[in-house]
Amino acid sequence: MIRPVLRMGDPRLLRQARPVERFDDPGLHALIADMEETMQHLDGAGLAAPQIGIDLRLVIFGVERNARYPDAEPVPRTVLINPVLTPLSPETEDGWEGCLSVPGLRGWVPRWSRLHYSGFDARGRPIERSVSGFHARVVQHECDHLDGILYPMRMRDLSRFGFVDVLDAAAAD
Repeated sequence: MIRPVLRMGDPRLLRQARPVERFDDPGLHALIADMEETMQHLDGAGLAAPQIGIDLRLVIFGVERNARYPDAEPVPRTVLINPVLTPLSPETEDGWEGCLSVPGLRGWVPRWSRLHYSGFDARGRPIERSVSGFHARVVQHECDHLDGILYPMRMRDLSRFGFVDVLDAAAAD
Protein backbone atom coordinates (compact mmCIF):
# COMPACT_ATOMS: atom_id res chain seq x y z
CA MET A 1 0.00 0.00 0.00
CA ILE A 2 1.28 3.44 -0.91
CA ARG A 3 1.47 5.58 2.21
CA PRO A 4 1.28 9.39 2.38
CA VAL A 5 4.67 10.98 3.03
CA LEU A 6 4.82 13.68 5.70
CA ARG A 7 6.15 17.03 4.53
CA MET A 8 8.56 19.44 6.17
CA GLY A 9 6.71 21.45 8.80
CA ASP A 10 4.91 18.40 10.21
CA PRO A 11 6.16 18.08 13.82
CA ARG A 12 6.16 14.28 13.57
CA LEU A 13 9.24 14.54 11.33
CA LEU A 14 11.19 16.08 14.22
CA ARG A 15 10.70 13.21 16.67
CA GLN A 16 13.30 10.68 17.75
CA ALA A 17 12.45 7.18 16.46
CA ARG A 18 12.56 4.18 18.78
CA PRO A 19 14.44 0.93 18.11
CA VAL A 20 12.73 -2.04 16.49
CA GLU A 21 12.52 -4.76 19.11
CA ARG A 22 10.99 -7.71 17.22
CA PHE A 23 11.91 -8.92 13.76
CA ASP A 24 9.37 -11.77 13.65
CA ASP A 25 6.48 -9.31 13.58
CA PRO A 26 4.12 -9.51 10.57
CA GLY A 27 3.33 -5.81 11.11
CA LEU A 28 7.00 -4.95 10.59
CA HIS A 29 7.12 -6.90 7.32
CA ALA A 30 3.89 -5.26 6.11
CA LEU A 31 5.38 -1.85 6.97
CA ILE A 32 8.54 -2.63 4.98
CA ALA A 33 6.45 -3.72 1.98
CA ASP A 34 4.42 -0.49 2.18
CA MET A 35 7.61 1.57 2.42
CA GLU A 36 9.10 -0.14 -0.64
CA GLU A 37 5.91 0.42 -2.64
CA THR A 38 5.75 4.06 -1.53
CA MET A 39 9.41 4.72 -2.37
CA GLN A 40 9.07 3.15 -5.82
CA HIS A 41 5.83 5.01 -6.55
CA LEU A 42 7.52 8.35 -5.73
CA ASP A 43 10.79 7.43 -7.51
CA GLY A 44 12.78 7.94 -4.32
CA ALA A 45 16.28 6.77 -3.47
CA GLY A 46 15.27 5.97 0.11
CA LEU A 47 12.56 6.28 2.72
CA ALA A 48 12.60 6.31 6.51
CA ALA A 49 9.71 5.04 8.63
CA PRO A 50 9.28 8.47 10.32
CA GLN A 51 8.52 9.97 6.90
CA ILE A 52 5.26 8.01 6.89
CA GLY A 53 4.55 8.75 10.55
CA ILE A 54 6.00 5.56 12.06
CA ASP A 55 8.50 6.24 14.88
CA LEU A 56 10.75 3.22 14.28
CA ARG A 57 14.47 3.10 13.48
CA LEU A 58 13.91 1.63 10.04
CA VAL A 59 15.09 2.91 6.66
CA ILE A 60 15.05 1.49 3.17
CA PHE A 61 17.14 2.66 0.24
CA GLY A 62 18.47 1.57 -3.10
CA VAL A 63 18.99 2.96 -6.58
CA GLU A 64 19.58 1.28 -9.92
CA ARG A 65 18.61 4.16 -12.17
CA ASN A 66 16.76 7.18 -10.88
CA ALA A 67 15.70 10.23 -12.88
CA ARG A 68 16.09 12.40 -9.77
CA TYR A 69 19.76 11.32 -9.48
CA PRO A 70 20.88 10.63 -13.08
CA ASP A 71 24.62 10.64 -12.30
CA ALA A 72 24.44 8.48 -9.17
CA GLU A 73 26.16 5.14 -9.00
CA PRO A 74 23.90 2.17 -8.14
CA VAL A 75 23.17 1.55 -4.45
CA PRO A 76 21.96 -1.93 -3.46
CA ARG A 77 18.35 -2.25 -2.28
CA THR A 78 18.64 -2.40 1.50
CA VAL A 79 16.36 -2.65 4.50
CA LEU A 80 18.34 -1.28 7.45
CA ILE A 81 16.96 -1.56 10.97
CA ASN A 82 18.44 0.03 14.10
CA PRO A 83 21.37 1.50 12.16
CA VAL A 84 24.65 2.71 13.62
CA LEU A 85 26.79 5.02 11.45
CA THR A 86 30.49 5.59 12.05
CA PRO A 87 32.56 7.97 9.90
CA LEU A 88 35.76 6.42 8.57
CA SER A 89 37.50 9.79 8.32
CA PRO A 90 36.72 13.41 9.15
CA GLU A 91 36.53 14.23 5.42
CA THR A 92 33.24 15.56 4.12
CA GLU A 93 31.97 16.33 0.67
CA ASP A 94 29.11 18.55 -0.39
CA GLY A 95 26.44 17.41 -2.80
CA TRP A 96 22.91 18.08 -3.95
CA GLU A 97 20.12 16.40 -2.03
CA GLY A 98 16.38 16.24 -2.34
CA CYS A 99 13.83 14.58 -0.11
CA LEU A 100 10.35 13.14 -0.48
CA SER A 101 9.42 15.16 2.63
CA VAL A 102 10.73 18.37 1.04
CA PRO A 103 9.20 17.99 -2.44
CA GLY A 104 10.36 20.13 -5.32
CA LEU A 105 13.41 21.50 -3.50
CA ARG A 106 17.12 20.70 -3.52
CA GLY A 107 19.99 21.77 -1.31
CA TRP A 108 23.78 21.59 -1.18
CA VAL A 109 24.53 19.41 1.86
CA PRO A 110 27.80 18.36 3.53
CA ARG A 111 28.12 14.66 4.42
CA TRP A 112 30.89 12.35 5.56
CA SER A 113 32.75 11.07 2.52
CA ARG A 114 33.25 7.55 3.86
CA LEU A 115 31.44 5.68 6.59
CA HIS A 116 30.74 2.30 8.08
CA TYR A 117 27.20 1.34 8.89
CA SER A 118 25.75 -1.60 10.72
CA GLY A 119 22.31 -2.74 11.71
CA PHE A 120 19.91 -5.53 10.81
CA ASP A 121 17.93 -6.61 7.78
CA ALA A 122 14.20 -7.40 7.81
CA ARG A 123 14.81 -10.86 9.34
CA GLY A 124 17.16 -9.63 12.05
CA ARG A 125 20.38 -10.73 10.32
CA PRO A 126 23.34 -8.37 10.86
CA ILE A 127 24.41 -5.97 8.10
CA GLU A 128 27.90 -4.40 8.02
CA ARG A 129 29.12 -2.20 5.17
CA SER A 130 31.79 0.40 4.56
CA VAL A 131 30.72 2.81 1.83
CA SER A 132 31.53 6.10 0.12
CA GLY A 133 30.10 8.42 -2.50
CA PHE A 134 26.37 8.48 -3.21
CA HIS A 135 25.79 5.32 -1.14
CA ALA A 136 27.23 7.04 1.95
CA ARG A 137 25.15 10.16 1.25
CA VAL A 138 21.88 8.20 0.94
CA VAL A 139 22.47 6.25 4.17
CA GLN A 140 23.26 9.44 6.12
CA HIS A 141 20.24 11.25 4.68
CA GLU A 142 17.82 8.45 5.55
CA CYS A 143 19.27 7.82 9.00
CA ASP A 144 19.00 11.54 9.82
CA HIS A 145 15.22 11.09 9.63
CA LEU A 146 15.45 8.69 12.58
CA ASP A 147 16.78 11.54 14.70
CA GLY A 148 14.33 14.18 13.50
CA ILE A 149 16.80 15.86 11.11
CA LEU A 150 15.84 17.04 7.62
CA TYR A 151 18.59 17.89 5.14
CA PRO A 152 18.00 21.69 5.20
CA MET A 153 19.04 21.57 8.87
CA ARG A 154 22.50 20.36 7.72
CA MET A 155 23.01 23.05 5.09
CA ARG A 156 25.66 25.73 5.58
CA ASP A 157 24.76 27.98 2.66
CA LEU A 158 21.09 28.67 2.00
CA SER A 159 21.96 30.42 -1.26
CA ARG A 160 22.34 26.85 -2.59
CA PHE A 161 18.80 25.82 -1.63
CA GLY A 162 15.93 26.17 -4.04
CA PHE A 163 13.29 24.71 -6.28
CA VAL A 164 14.58 22.01 -8.62
CA ASP A 165 13.16 23.60 -11.78
CA VAL A 166 14.67 27.00 -10.94
CA LEU A 167 18.06 25.50 -10.02
CA ASP A 168 18.08 23.48 -13.26
CA ALA A 169 17.22 26.56 -15.34
CA ALA A 170 19.96 28.59 -13.63
CA ALA A 171 22.51 25.83 -14.24
CA ALA A 172 21.58 25.73 -17.94
CA ASP A 173 22.28 29.46 -18.36
